Amino acid sequence: MTLHADASARVDAAHQDAVELSHRIHQNPEVGFEERLASQWLRDDLDSAGFVVQSHVCDLPTAFIATAGSGPLTIALCAEYDALPGIGHACGHNIIAATAYLAACALRPFVDDLGITLKVIGTPAEEFGGGKIMMLERGAFDGVHAALMIHPAARDCFGPLMQASSPLDVKYRGRAAHAAAWPERGINAADAITVAQVGIGLLRQHILPTDRIHGFVRHGGLAANIVPDRTDFAVTVRSGTVTELTALRTRVEACLEAGALATGCSIEIKESTPVYADMRHDHELSAIFAKNAGAVGHVEPAADGPERAAGSTDLGNVSQLIPAIHPLMKIDAEGAVNHQPAFAAHCAEPSADKLIAAGAQSLAWTIIDAATDSTQRTRLLMGGRERLLGMDN
Repeated sequence: MTLHADASARVDAAHQDAVELSHRIHQNPEVGFEERLASQWLRDDLDSAGFVVQSHVCDLPTAFIATAGSGPLTIALCAEYDALPGIGHACGHNIIAATAYLAACALRPFVDDLGITLKVIGTPAEEFGGGKIMMLERGAFDGVHAALMIHPAARDCFGPLMQASSPLDVKYRGRAAHAAAWPERGINAADAITVAQVGIGLLRQHILPTDRIHGFVRHGGLAANIVPDRTDFAVTVRSGTVTELTALRTRVEACLEAGALATGCSIEIKESTPVYADMRHDHELSAIFAKNAGAVGHVEPAADGPERAAGSTDLGNVSQLIPAIHPLMKIDAEGAVNHQPAFAAHCAEPSADKLIAAGAQSLAWTIIDAATDSTQRTRLLMGGRERLLGMDN
Protein backbone atom coordinates (compact mmCIF):
# COMPACT_ATOMS: atom_id res chain seq x y z
CA MET A 1 0.00 0.00 0.00
CA THR A 2 1.08 3.60 -0.57
CA LEU A 3 1.30 6.12 2.25
CA HIS A 4 -1.87 7.73 0.87
CA ALA A 5 -3.75 4.45 1.10
CA ASP A 6 -2.32 3.69 4.54
CA ALA A 7 -3.39 7.10 5.82
CA SER A 8 -6.87 6.69 4.34
CA ALA A 9 -7.23 3.33 6.08
CA ARG A 10 -6.26 4.98 9.35
CA VAL A 11 -8.83 7.73 8.76
CA ASP A 12 -11.52 5.09 8.27
CA ALA A 13 -10.44 3.17 11.37
CA ALA A 14 -10.52 6.18 13.71
CA HIS A 15 -13.39 8.10 12.10
CA GLN A 16 -16.07 7.04 14.57
CA ASP A 17 -13.88 8.08 17.50
CA ALA A 18 -13.42 11.49 15.88
CA VAL A 19 -17.17 11.84 15.32
CA GLU A 20 -17.85 11.04 18.96
CA LEU A 21 -15.28 13.66 19.97
CA SER A 22 -16.91 16.22 17.68
CA HIS A 23 -20.36 15.53 19.11
CA ARG A 24 -19.16 15.76 22.71
CA ILE A 25 -17.58 19.16 22.04
CA HIS A 26 -20.69 20.28 20.15
CA GLN A 27 -22.98 19.29 23.02
CA ASN A 28 -20.81 21.11 25.58
CA PRO A 29 -20.00 24.50 24.03
CA GLU A 30 -17.37 26.55 25.86
CA VAL A 31 -16.33 30.09 24.99
CA GLY A 32 -12.77 31.26 24.51
CA PHE A 33 -10.22 30.50 27.24
CA GLU A 34 -12.85 28.41 29.05
CA GLU A 35 -12.68 25.29 26.82
CA ARG A 36 -11.70 22.98 29.68
CA LEU A 37 -13.73 19.96 28.61
CA ALA A 38 -12.83 20.20 24.92
CA SER A 39 -9.15 20.66 25.68
CA GLN A 40 -9.09 17.74 28.11
CA TRP A 41 -10.90 15.40 25.70
CA LEU A 42 -8.51 16.26 22.89
CA ARG A 43 -5.47 15.80 25.11
CA ASP A 44 -6.73 12.46 26.39
CA ASP A 45 -7.50 11.16 22.89
CA LEU A 46 -4.15 12.29 21.50
CA ASP A 47 -2.33 10.72 24.42
CA SER A 48 -4.14 7.45 23.69
CA ALA A 49 -3.11 7.78 20.03
CA GLY A 50 0.58 7.85 20.99
CA PHE A 51 1.33 11.58 21.17
CA VAL A 52 3.36 13.22 23.91
CA VAL A 53 1.05 15.90 25.27
CA GLN A 54 2.04 19.14 26.99
CA SER A 55 -0.80 20.88 28.83
CA HIS A 56 -1.25 24.47 29.94
CA VAL A 57 1.31 25.74 27.42
CA CYS A 58 2.10 29.44 27.01
CA ASP A 59 0.43 30.11 30.39
CA LEU A 60 -2.95 29.40 28.81
CA PRO A 61 -4.88 26.73 30.75
CA THR A 62 -6.74 25.33 27.73
CA ALA A 63 -3.83 25.43 25.25
CA PHE A 64 -1.74 22.35 24.54
CA ILE A 65 0.84 20.84 22.19
CA ALA A 66 0.82 17.14 21.29
CA THR A 67 3.93 15.82 19.51
CA ALA A 68 4.93 12.67 17.64
CA GLY A 69 8.18 12.00 15.78
CA SER A 70 11.49 13.83 15.73
CA GLY A 71 12.16 14.49 12.04
CA PRO A 72 13.72 17.75 10.86
CA LEU A 73 10.54 18.96 9.12
CA THR A 74 8.01 20.15 11.72
CA ILE A 75 4.37 20.33 10.66
CA ALA A 76 1.57 21.61 12.89
CA LEU A 77 -2.13 20.81 12.72
CA CYS A 78 -4.09 23.56 14.46
CA ALA A 79 -7.10 22.57 16.54
CA GLU A 80 -9.75 25.11 17.52
CA TYR A 81 -12.53 24.29 19.97
CA ASP A 82 -14.09 27.48 21.32
CA ALA A 83 -17.77 28.24 20.81
CA LEU A 84 -19.70 31.44 20.24
CA PRO A 85 -21.58 32.98 23.18
CA GLY A 86 -25.27 32.18 23.11
CA ILE A 87 -25.33 30.09 19.93
CA GLY A 88 -22.71 27.43 20.59
CA HIS A 89 -20.70 25.84 17.79
CA ALA A 90 -22.15 27.96 14.99
CA CYS A 91 -18.71 28.14 13.37
CA GLY A 92 -18.03 24.43 13.56
CA HIS A 93 -14.97 24.43 15.77
CA ASN A 94 -16.01 21.01 17.05
CA ILE A 95 -15.38 19.81 13.47
CA ILE A 96 -12.02 21.59 13.31
CA ALA A 97 -10.88 19.91 16.52
CA ALA A 98 -12.05 16.46 15.47
CA THR A 99 -10.50 16.81 12.01
CA ALA A 100 -7.11 17.80 13.44
CA TYR A 101 -7.30 14.80 15.79
CA LEU A 102 -8.24 12.40 13.00
CA ALA A 103 -5.54 13.67 10.61
CA ALA A 104 -3.00 13.27 13.41
CA CYS A 105 -4.15 9.69 14.06
CA ALA A 106 -3.83 8.93 10.35
CA LEU A 107 -0.24 10.18 10.23
CA ARG A 108 1.03 8.98 13.61
CA PRO A 109 2.41 5.58 12.44
CA PHE A 110 4.28 7.17 9.52
CA VAL A 111 6.04 10.16 11.07
CA ASP A 112 9.43 8.42 11.02
CA ASP A 113 8.98 7.28 7.42
CA LEU A 114 8.10 10.85 6.48
CA GLY A 115 10.97 12.37 8.46
CA ILE A 116 8.67 14.79 10.25
CA THR A 117 7.86 16.05 13.69
CA LEU A 118 4.08 16.22 13.81
CA LYS A 119 2.42 18.57 16.26
CA VAL A 120 -1.21 19.14 17.10
CA ILE A 121 -1.39 22.62 18.58
CA GLY A 122 -4.53 23.22 20.63
CA THR A 123 -5.39 26.89 20.23
CA PRO A 124 -8.07 28.46 22.44
CA ALA A 125 -10.16 31.55 21.86
CA GLU A 126 -10.07 31.95 18.08
CA GLU A 127 -13.48 33.63 17.97
CA PHE A 128 -12.56 36.30 20.48
CA GLY A 129 -9.25 36.62 22.27
CA GLY A 130 -6.60 35.67 19.73
CA GLY A 131 -5.24 32.52 21.32
CA LYS A 132 -2.92 31.79 18.39
CA ILE A 133 -1.49 35.30 18.58
CA MET A 134 -0.60 34.81 22.24
CA MET A 135 0.85 31.36 21.51
CA LEU A 136 2.85 32.72 18.57
CA GLU A 137 4.31 35.50 20.71
CA ARG A 138 5.10 33.04 23.52
CA GLY A 139 6.94 30.56 21.32
CA ALA A 140 4.43 27.77 20.59
CA PHE A 141 5.14 28.00 16.86
CA ASP A 142 8.91 28.29 17.14
CA GLY A 143 10.55 25.76 14.83
CA VAL A 144 7.30 24.97 13.00
CA HIS A 145 7.78 24.91 9.22
CA ALA A 146 4.08 24.84 8.21
CA ALA A 147 0.71 25.13 9.94
CA LEU A 148 -2.46 23.60 8.51
CA MET A 149 -6.14 23.37 9.42
CA ILE A 150 -9.54 23.24 7.75
CA HIS A 151 -12.68 25.20 8.56
CA PRO A 152 -16.28 24.13 7.85
CA ALA A 153 -18.41 26.53 5.85
CA ALA A 154 -21.36 26.69 3.48
CA ARG A 155 -19.02 26.44 0.47
CA ASP A 156 -15.64 25.10 -0.60
CA CYS A 157 -12.98 27.77 -0.88
CA PHE A 158 -9.34 26.79 -0.50
CA GLY A 159 -7.78 30.27 -0.33
CA PRO A 160 -10.49 32.50 1.15
CA LEU A 161 -9.96 36.20 1.72
CA MET A 162 -9.45 36.42 5.48
CA GLN A 163 -9.24 40.03 6.60
CA ALA A 164 -7.20 41.87 9.16
CA SER A 165 -9.44 42.87 12.04
CA SER A 166 -9.41 44.95 15.19
CA PRO A 167 -12.15 44.56 17.84
CA LEU A 168 -12.60 47.67 19.97
CA ASP A 169 -14.33 48.36 23.28
CA VAL A 170 -15.78 51.86 23.42
CA LYS A 171 -17.03 53.50 26.61
CA TYR A 172 -18.96 56.78 26.67
CA ARG A 173 -19.55 58.48 30.01
CA GLY A 174 -22.07 61.28 30.54
CA ARG A 175 -24.24 62.42 33.45
CA ALA A 176 -27.53 61.01 34.69
CA ALA A 177 -30.59 63.16 35.33
CA HIS A 178 -34.37 62.86 35.48
CA ALA A 179 -35.30 62.65 31.82
CA ALA A 180 -38.58 64.59 32.27
CA ALA A 181 -38.01 66.97 35.18
CA TRP A 182 -34.38 68.04 34.65
CA PRO A 183 -33.18 66.74 31.27
CA GLU A 184 -30.98 69.83 30.84
CA ARG A 185 -28.83 68.59 33.71
CA GLY A 186 -28.03 65.34 31.92
CA ILE A 187 -25.34 64.38 29.40
CA ASN A 188 -26.76 61.57 27.30
CA ALA A 189 -24.30 58.75 26.58
CA ALA A 190 -26.87 56.99 24.41
CA ASP A 191 -26.95 60.03 22.15
CA ALA A 192 -23.18 59.79 21.81
CA ILE A 193 -23.40 56.31 20.40
CA THR A 194 -26.24 57.34 18.09
CA VAL A 195 -24.09 60.10 16.60
CA ALA A 196 -21.18 57.67 16.25
CA GLN A 197 -23.27 55.04 14.48
CA VAL A 198 -24.72 57.61 12.09
CA GLY A 199 -21.18 58.68 11.24
CA ILE A 200 -20.11 55.08 10.66
CA GLY A 201 -23.17 54.51 8.49
CA LEU A 202 -22.26 57.44 6.28
CA LEU A 203 -18.63 56.33 6.19
CA ARG A 204 -19.72 53.04 4.59
CA GLN A 205 -20.29 54.89 1.30
CA HIS A 206 -16.57 55.55 1.05
CA ILE A 207 -14.83 52.33 2.06
CA LEU A 208 -13.65 49.32 0.07
CA PRO A 209 -16.25 46.69 -0.88
CA THR A 210 -14.57 44.11 1.35
CA ASP A 211 -14.20 46.41 4.38
CA ARG A 212 -16.49 45.67 7.31
CA ILE A 213 -17.55 47.70 10.36
CA HIS A 214 -19.99 46.05 12.75
CA GLY A 215 -20.82 46.04 16.43
CA PHE A 216 -23.44 46.06 19.17
CA VAL A 217 -24.35 47.99 22.31
CA ARG A 218 -23.34 46.15 25.47
CA HIS A 219 -25.00 48.68 27.77
CA GLY A 220 -27.31 51.51 26.82
CA GLY A 221 -29.08 52.76 29.93
CA LEU A 222 -31.11 51.73 32.96
CA ALA A 223 -34.62 53.17 32.55
CA ALA A 224 -36.56 55.39 30.16
CA ASN A 225 -36.85 58.19 32.74
CA ILE A 226 -33.12 58.34 33.48
CA VAL A 227 -30.78 60.12 31.09
CA PRO A 228 -28.20 57.39 30.30
CA ASP A 229 -24.86 58.27 31.80
CA ARG A 230 -23.05 55.23 30.40
CA THR A 231 -22.92 53.46 27.07
CA ASP A 232 -20.64 50.54 26.25
CA PHE A 233 -20.20 49.68 22.58
CA ALA A 234 -18.30 46.78 20.98
CA VAL A 235 -17.24 47.36 17.37
CA THR A 236 -15.00 45.37 15.02
CA VAL A 237 -13.20 46.98 12.09
CA ARG A 238 -11.97 44.74 9.25
CA SER A 239 -9.97 45.39 6.10
CA GLY A 240 -7.92 43.48 3.56
CA THR A 241 -4.49 44.02 5.13
CA VAL A 242 -3.11 45.37 8.38
CA THR A 243 -2.03 48.54 6.54
CA GLU A 244 -5.53 49.09 5.15
CA LEU A 245 -7.00 48.29 8.57
CA THR A 246 -4.90 50.97 10.23
CA ALA A 247 -6.22 53.62 7.84
CA LEU A 248 -9.85 52.49 8.19
CA ARG A 249 -9.65 52.29 11.97
CA THR A 250 -8.47 55.91 12.11
CA ARG A 251 -11.62 56.95 10.24
CA VAL A 252 -13.88 54.83 12.45
CA GLU A 253 -12.31 56.25 15.60
CA ALA A 254 -13.04 59.75 14.27
CA CYS A 255 -16.74 58.81 14.06
CA LEU A 256 -16.63 57.43 17.60
CA GLU A 257 -14.96 60.59 18.89
CA ALA A 258 -17.55 62.71 17.07
CA GLY A 259 -20.22 61.19 19.29
CA ALA A 260 -18.36 62.31 22.39
CA LEU A 261 -17.70 65.78 20.96
CA ALA A 262 -21.32 66.33 19.95
CA THR A 263 -22.78 65.34 23.31
CA GLY A 264 -20.14 66.38 25.80
CA CYS A 265 -19.42 62.83 26.92
CA SER A 266 -16.01 61.46 27.68
CA ILE A 267 -14.81 58.53 25.58
CA GLU A 268 -12.40 55.65 26.06
CA ILE A 269 -11.38 53.36 23.16
CA LYS A 270 -9.40 50.19 23.83
CA GLU A 271 -8.41 47.16 21.78
CA SER A 272 -10.35 44.22 23.20
CA THR A 273 -8.06 41.67 21.53
CA PRO A 274 -4.77 41.90 19.65
CA VAL A 275 -5.08 42.86 15.98
CA TYR A 276 -5.78 39.81 13.79
CA ALA A 277 -3.55 40.00 10.71
CA ASP A 278 -4.78 39.12 7.23
CA MET A 279 -4.32 35.49 6.18
CA ARG A 280 -1.45 34.76 3.76
CA HIS A 281 -2.31 31.36 2.32
CA ASP A 282 0.77 29.48 1.17
CA HIS A 283 0.01 29.07 -2.53
CA GLU A 284 1.90 25.83 -3.06
CA LEU A 285 0.42 24.08 -0.03
CA SER A 286 -3.01 25.37 -1.05
CA ALA A 287 -2.60 23.84 -4.51
CA ILE A 288 -1.59 20.49 -3.02
CA PHE A 289 -4.55 20.63 -0.65
CA ALA A 290 -6.98 21.48 -3.47
CA LYS A 291 -5.84 18.42 -5.41
CA ASN A 292 -6.29 16.16 -2.40
CA ALA A 293 -9.63 17.66 -1.43
CA GLY A 294 -10.82 17.01 -4.96
CA ALA A 295 -10.12 13.31 -4.42
CA VAL A 296 -12.77 13.28 -1.67
CA GLY A 297 -15.33 15.31 -3.61
CA HIS A 298 -14.57 18.85 -2.49
CA VAL A 299 -13.97 21.12 -5.48
CA GLU A 300 -13.72 24.88 -5.30
CA PRO A 301 -16.35 26.41 -7.62
CA ALA A 302 -15.34 28.87 -10.30
CA ALA A 303 -15.49 32.50 -9.22
CA ASP A 304 -18.86 34.04 -10.02
CA GLY A 305 -18.19 37.60 -8.98
CA PRO A 306 -15.97 39.77 -6.78
CA GLU A 307 -14.05 37.94 -4.08
CA ARG A 308 -16.08 37.78 -0.91
CA ALA A 309 -14.50 38.26 2.50
CA ALA A 310 -14.73 35.24 4.77
CA GLY A 311 -14.14 36.81 8.16
CA SER A 312 -10.88 36.87 10.08
CA THR A 313 -8.69 34.38 11.90
CA ASP A 314 -5.83 34.54 14.36
CA LEU A 315 -4.05 32.05 12.10
CA GLY A 316 -3.45 35.14 9.97
CA ASN A 317 -0.76 36.28 12.39
CA VAL A 318 0.90 32.86 12.19
CA SER A 319 0.70 32.93 8.39
CA GLN A 320 2.68 36.17 8.24
CA LEU A 321 5.70 34.25 9.56
CA ILE A 322 5.11 30.58 8.73
CA PRO A 323 3.67 28.92 5.59
CA ALA A 324 0.04 28.16 6.47
CA ILE A 325 -3.31 27.24 4.93
CA HIS A 326 -6.87 27.77 6.15
CA PRO A 327 -9.18 26.22 3.51
CA LEU A 328 -12.95 26.27 3.88
CA MET A 329 -14.71 22.95 3.32
CA LYS A 330 -18.42 22.62 2.68
CA ILE A 331 -21.02 20.95 4.84
CA ASP A 332 -24.66 20.62 3.82
CA ALA A 333 -26.14 23.44 5.87
CA GLU A 334 -29.36 23.87 3.84
CA GLY A 335 -28.75 27.56 3.22
CA ALA A 336 -27.48 28.42 6.69
CA VAL A 337 -24.10 30.13 7.04
CA ASN A 338 -21.51 30.43 9.78
CA HIS A 339 -22.55 32.21 12.99
CA GLN A 340 -26.23 31.37 12.54
CA PRO A 341 -27.95 29.06 15.06
CA ALA A 342 -29.11 26.87 12.18
CA PHE A 343 -25.49 26.36 11.12
CA ALA A 344 -24.66 25.20 14.65
CA ALA A 345 -27.32 22.50 14.38
CA HIS A 346 -25.85 21.25 11.10
CA CYS A 347 -22.37 20.98 12.63
CA ALA A 348 -23.30 17.71 14.35
CA GLU A 349 -25.26 16.13 11.50
CA PRO A 350 -24.15 13.43 9.01
CA SER A 351 -22.74 15.94 6.50
CA ALA A 352 -20.49 17.39 9.21
CA ASP A 353 -19.45 13.92 10.33
CA LYS A 354 -18.53 13.07 6.75
CA LEU A 355 -16.49 16.27 6.47
CA ILE A 356 -14.34 15.19 9.43
CA ALA A 357 -13.11 12.23 7.36
CA ALA A 358 -12.77 14.24 4.14
CA GLY A 359 -10.91 17.03 5.86
CA ALA A 360 -8.61 14.68 7.75
CA GLN A 361 -7.70 12.75 4.60
CA SER A 362 -7.08 15.97 2.68
CA LEU A 363 -4.81 17.29 5.44
CA ALA A 364 -2.98 13.99 5.88
CA TRP A 365 -2.36 13.58 2.15
CA THR A 366 -1.18 17.19 1.89
CA ILE A 367 1.35 16.64 4.66
CA ILE A 368 2.51 13.39 3.04
CA ASP A 369 2.92 15.12 -0.32
CA ALA A 370 4.80 18.07 1.16
CA ALA A 371 7.11 15.82 3.18
CA THR A 372 7.93 13.44 0.31
CA ASP A 373 8.35 15.98 -2.49
CA SER A 374 11.97 17.11 -2.36
CA THR A 375 11.18 20.57 -3.72
CA GLN A 376 8.40 21.24 -1.23
CA ARG A 377 10.33 19.74 1.66
CA THR A 378 13.36 21.93 0.94
CA ARG A 379 11.16 25.00 0.49
CA LEU A 380 9.46 24.49 3.85
CA LEU A 381 12.72 23.76 5.63
CA MET A 382 14.02 27.05 4.22
CA GLY A 383 11.04 28.84 5.73
CA GLY A 384 8.95 29.10 2.58
CA ARG A 385 10.87 30.21 -0.50
CA GLU A 386 8.15 32.69 -1.48
CA ARG A 387 8.49 34.49 1.84
CA LEU A 388 12.27 34.61 1.59
CA LEU A 389 11.98 36.18 -1.85
CA GLY A 390 9.17 38.52 -0.80
CA MET A 391 6.83 37.10 -3.44
CA ASP A 392 3.91 35.99 -1.30
CA ASN A 393 1.24 38.62 -0.80
